[in-house]
Amino acid sequence: MSVAVWAALRRRPSAFLWSWWPLRAWAFLLTGTVQGAVSLLVLAALLFVGVGLSLFGIGLVVLAGVAVLGVPLAALERRRLLLVEPVPLPDPHGSLPGAGAAAWLRTRLKERATWRELAYLLIHTVLFTASGLGFVALLGLSLMLLATPVIVWAISPDTVMLIPGRPISEPLAALPGSAAGVVGLVLSAYAGCLLAGAQVWTAQFLLAMRDEDLGGRVVELTRSRARLVDAFEAERRRIERDLHDGAQQQLLALSMTLGLAELELRGQHPAAAGLVTRARGEAKQALEQLRTLVRGIHPQVLTDHGLPAAVAEVALRNPIPVTVDIDLPHRLPGPVETAAYFTVRHTSTTCARPLPEPGGLGE
Repeated sequence: MSVAVWAALRRRPSAFLWSWWPLRAWAFLLTGTVQGAVSLLVLAALLFVGVGLSLFGIGLVVLAGVAVLGVPLAALERRRLLLVEPVPLPDPHGSLPGAGAAAWLRTRLKERATWRELAYLLIHTVLFTASGLGFVALLGLSLMLLATPVIVWAISPDTVMLIPGRPISEPLAALPGSAAGVVGLVLSAYAGCLLAGAQVWTAQFLLAMRDEDLGGRVVELTRSRARLVDAFEAERRRIERDLHDGAQQQLLALSMTLGLAELELRGQHPAAAGLVTRARGEAKQALEQLRTLVRGIHPQVLTDHGLPAAVAEVALRNPIPVTVDIDLPHRLPGPVETAAYFTVRHTSTTCARPLPEPGGLGE
């Protein structure tokens, strides 16, 4: 793992003091100290409430909330790392659009990244907050020593004592304090670099995406795709059933009714009988087209005999001579057979489409 602030210090140690890196490291440590102190208070309050209410059952819900408390902290931490890291850490959690609070909690508790983020929360609130407070004390003392001449001038004629028993009454006498402040700022720059780098390294180790997180996402995407395919298959069967039981039967009844009307009108009204005969032919044509459409959605031969027989039937209807050579050791799953059938059918339809005439729209 590469830490940018450490790399900048190794690359040019002397020029490090005059770069923006010390200020960025200080900002990272100061914001982290405040964030860690607030997180520690929230964590302690939730643990106190959860343990106190565990006898009533609701405390278990609070403790479960403590387990996922690292998730929002880690999301905020990935943004805060941009102060010292140019490359952001990706979120290892999968998105849960539309999921309720219970489903979100169950999913997060099953993810390993959640427990790594909880471990980072404990390290951050205890260890990093304590070290951050020490760094804040060093930086604050250094700034106070650096500003000693100004402080002495501002409170004159009162005196300031940097060393007990040795009062300072004039600004020039406070210059050694300013020198000590400069040394303290130099130490703060390098110490801040080391502390910030340690926090970045820990965050990269615990908050970055790992192979098992990618594997979990792949499994979830596979399951989601399987659910989508099943839903599509159920919808296809419903449409096929509605077409077969509804529209086809109505067209068949219409054709029979037109046939009876044709028999009644044939001897009395030849012109009307001709129109009825024409309407009956159009109804038969519509019924045949609807049957072709239903067969095209999912032919019965695909369900009964599998993909080779269905592709062979497509080849027989193709105006171009086609040879089918399919050798499968066993039947494929239904969704795979359907996808392969539609691919072959679409390809055969595209290849059999006649070319546009020269000078036509396709030229």
